[in-house]
Amino acid sequence: MTATMLEATDLSVGYPGRVVGSGLSLALHGGEVLALLGPNGCGKTTLLKTLLGLLPALGGAVQLQGRALAAWPLAGRARVLAYVPQGQASTFGFSALEMVTMGRTAHLGLIARPGAIDIAIARDALQRVGIAHLAERSVHRISGGERQLVLIARALAQQPRAVLLDEPTASLDFGNQGLVMRAIRALAGEGLAVLFTTHDPNQALRCADRALLMREGRVLAGGAVAQVIEAEGLRALYSAGVLQVDDAAGGPPVFLPAFGEQDC
Repeated sequence: MTATMLEATDLSVGYPGRVVGSGLSLALHGGEVLALLGPNGCGKTTLLKTLLGLLPALGGAVQLQGRALAAWPLAGRARVLAYVPQGQASTFGFSALEMVTMGRTAHLGLIARPGAIDIAIARDALQRVGIAHLAERSVHRISGGERQLVLIARALAQQPRAVLLDEPTASLDFGNQGLVMRAIRALAGEGLAVLFTTHDPNQALRCADRALLMREGRVLAGGAVAQVIEAEGLRALYSAGVLQVDDAAGGPPVFLPAFGEQDC
């Protein structure tokens, strides 16, 4: 783990006339993965958009590389901080390479076209997430997990130092979830700071270094993932029964929602 890339202090988030979350503090460091968990409507996405500067903070402060986020010009911010939204279908039949090359926009002028260097960087980003073989294929002809990897590669083409992902495995099947989570872990291995939101505590436990539990606009707990992701904390987070299945080999436990009397 290296320097602090992104930091929020006593942050209030929301919209004009409506506070969604307050008293929110976090720090994201290079070379680590931070998982943000919480029930629907708790403010995770609003917090993410505020950290990205897509929404203005209602209070508190956000710093990017030790400098107030609001002081960064948009292009400069985009060269340091990348965003991967929830999986989305493209209206146009762009190839995977064309989609990823769009990530070079922050490095180009308003009317400049991508050059050979930009295309090489885009191809390298596809290679880093393991889908270089899909470069010329239409994004309409690849799986949901592969499309999500294209979005991650597009973020990498920005050459950022921090990447924020909003529920990157939402609606993906079991196998594609694994592809995406391996790619996220690999980003931290390259020294990037990574924050992702998820509803799955098992993903957080196996992929993240630290976790934050968020409920009703406030942080309930934060710290090392093995300490934060535990049955009692998850019960408090979701107001629901949680079944813990321990690994006989000593690995991380698995957490499941309790749905029967024998589970509670």
